[in-house]
Amino acid sequence: MSAPPALPVREPAWSLSRSAIWLWVTQGVLGTLVYGVLVAVFVLAVPSSVGGPVPVLRWLLPALVAVYAVVAVGIRPWIRYRVHRWEVTAETVHALTGWLSRTWTLVPVARIQTVDVTRGVLQQLYGLASVAVLTASSQGTVRVPHLEVGVAERVAEDLARRAEQVRDEAT
Repeated sequence: MSAPPALPVREPAWSLSRSAIWLWVTQGVLGTLVYGVLVAVFVLAVPSSVGGPVPVLRWLLPALVAVYAVVAVGIRPWIRYRVHRWEVTAETVHALTGWLSRTWTLVPVARIQTVDVTRGVLQQLYGLASVAVLTASSQGTVRVPHLEVGVAERVAEDLARRAEQVRDEAT
């Protein structure tokens, strides 16, 4: 009997900012509004006398929008907050993302080429920023979304400084 295979890395230590929950709730509300308007236009513009699947779609589409609203506003933000984690150690940056399928990404500090901090419109509203740690590999990017702005800036500065030190030591 062999032991189960070891996980590639341990679970990252830190959670995202709690403000990320409200950003995801806002995104869910906006998505629900868009889908709701589209379904309302369909229900008002297409008479049920058209036949075919239209009578069923007139009640099914609003029900699907309601289900989407419950998931996108009431469930998904809290699950995403629980599963998204990140950590920067002396040698690596790693992140665990995804609420349905999980992605575990690890980048050695020695491989870092660029560190980007971005702030979308909704992130600015909630005082958040995302950090992207890029390598030469197309598979080697670590994205840590929705950190508090100060934390994101300190992480980016620290990683850029350490990557530069590693490059200086290698030359």
